[in-house]
Amino acid sequence: MPITKSAKKALRQARKRERRNLLWKNKIKKIKKDIKRLIENKKIAEAKKILPQFYKAVDKAAKNNIIKKNTAARKKSRLTKLILRH
Repeated sequence: MPITKSAKKALRQARKRERRNLLWKNKIKKIKKDIKRLIENKKIAEAKKILPQFYKAVDKAAKNNIIKKNTAARKKSRLTKLILRH
């Protein structure tokens, strides 16, 4: 456990950032999972409607350095390609 005052504050900040980062990552995973489930059930039109929500979540996460820019681009590209193939 931290002893100095600054170390305690650093730990609080790290935990707060971790929670915030996990919120975004979980949001991205949930939307991606929803889209994949729709594709499996042959509901391509509905999947296309949810795609902008996925783009928004991924772009905001990349903007706030939660995920890297190229990772965001790769996630968007792969999911779009998956939708377009069906």
